[in-house]
Amino acid sequence: MLHLLDGGMPMDPQDEPLDQWAARREGRLRKPGELKAVTLGPGPQRAAHLNPDAPRLILEWDGFQWAAVSVVDDYAAACRVLAPHAPAEAAQVPGHTPRLGKGKGRHRKP
Repeated sequence: MLHLLDGGMPMDPQDEPLDQWAARREGRLRKPGELKAVTLGPGPQRAAHLNPDAPRLILEWDGFQWAAVSVVDDYAAACRVLAPHAPAEAAQVPGHTPRLGKGKGRHRKP
């Protein structure tokens, strides 16, 4: 069964209206103002934790390209810039003890 568009043209039922497509596309696009950190250390760009003492370049997405914002000293400083409202680590909370069960699991050192 074909539906008619406003102009009287037939529309395939598998096609979605433009406003629905635009909303779906907008939902998966990167939002302007999003930040990311890039390692400025030697060698290829790899996982950030492999070179935690290397300086980081903070980049911001402006809707079209990544623009340099600042340079920070290390991985920890980059984490503080990227997530300024993140809670403190559990190990830094007084009175907190890790909740490991009893026994010697395969993943634990003997």
